[in-house]
Amino acid sequence: MHRIGGFVPLRALRRASAAAAALLLGIGLAPLGPGAVAGAQDRGVSLGIQYREGAKTSIIVLPIAGANGDTLTRMLSRDLDYSDRFTVVSSSSAPATTGTPNYALFTRLGVDGIVQASVLPSGWLRVALHDVGLKKVRNSKDFPLPSPAQTRDWRMAVHGAADGIEEWVTGQRGIAQTRIAFERGGRVWVVDSDGANPTAVTPNGMSPQWLPSGRGLVYAVLDGTRNPIMFKDLVSGAQRTLVSESGVEHTTPAVSPDGRTLVYARGTAVGTDLYAQPIDGGPARRVTVGRGRASAQPSFSPDGQRVAYMSDRSGHPEVYISDLDGTNAELLTAAAFGDRDYRAAPDWSPDGRQVAFQSRNGGTFQIMIINLRDQAVRSVTNDGRNDDPSWAPDSRHLVLTSTRSGIRQLWVVDAETGRARQLTFGAQEARLSAWSPRLLGQ
Repeated sequence: MHRIGGFVPLRALRRASAAAAALLLGIGLAPLGPGAVAGAQDRGVSLGIQYREGAKTSIIVLPIAGANGDTLTRMLSRDLDYSDRFTVVSSSSAPATTGTPNYALFTRLGVDGIVQASVLPSGWLRVALHDVGLKKVRNSKDFPLPSPAQTRDWRMAVHGAADGIEEWVTGQRGIAQTRIAFERGGRVWVVDSDGANPTAVTPNGMSPQWLPSGRGLVYAVLDGTRNPIMFKDLVSGAQRTLVSESGVEHTTPAVSPDGRTLVYARGTAVGTDLYAQPIDGGPARRVTVGRGRASAQPSFSPDGQRVAYMSDRSGHPEVYISDLDGTNAELLTAAAFGDRDYRAAPDWSPDGRQVAFQSRNGGTFQIMIINLRDQAVRSVTNDGRNDDPSWAPDSRHLVLTSTRSGIRQLWVVDAETGRARQLTFGAQEARLSAWSPRLLGQ
């Protein structure tokens, strides 16, 4: 298991003399002034801080003064660490500062970027990114922080600031300002991307999926009678039934990227097939014709024109792709494996380039990824049993169910490096997770 929270102690990076180390105590940051924008960019890759795919930029978050300073410093540092794009240097040895940093010292320490933040009298969070190589502020922005502090909304706003910092350096917005839905104890729960604020949001349900707005969820309820597909508005708390039919099982819902179409599995005594219908109501149409077989677990392509799904029409569960009307179906995992065992739970990456799925390997399940361009397949897990992958909005991270800590819990895995961190804890199992879109302003 990879180390979690892998901050590098500042003292471990010191290569300077005792005199140079003493300079650290005199670090200061010049006030940026109201609405500081000098040297700032709205977005994009900084010219001094050189970010390269596959390499990590070294960054430090200086201690933030004030009542919630420790929480802010810790959250920003942890979010940048969890992005797996940075080497985050611990700020435990650095003082809270108010003047210009000693760029020469940080250069010797191998730090590329310095994050300095302060809470303004208005309650907003002012963040500046210093480019050590260029010896200047490269980006700055004021981020609104809801009141009171330490609430869920306040924490989500701080996550948004961390995502903004990541975008300044890499050109890609981070995924800290997201949530993950999952099933635990027969109810749907939601948890922040860093594992904070696990909250039950429905009295029952399973297989949650997010609306593209991030405002709500669809989920299945197996009540033994009508087995509906439900919608839950996470802002207003309202619920409504989307699909309900006596004596039929409705499971594994998926929502199109435009939020207009619902696809789900409809199971009867003669088999299970995929059906599609307008999410706001209207007639359902059949997508697959299994003739006594089972097709389920749909996942939309980013353009909403195709779906990946599991089907056992060949005699074993495999992953297929078809157009939304069921035509042009193709067996995806045939190109990946010579054996025929068990492949299921596909999830299409938001960039459209990959499909993640679970595969039985060596007597247990692992998470695999197939590249849709060249059909190359690789495994991203090898510890414990791993099921039900769901992509993060960055098409790099996955949340999945794993037994590597004992009982089934949610883990986040970096698909590029394999680094893993546990997301949920407790005596009850957590499973069937779905990563939200970016929740800008929520």
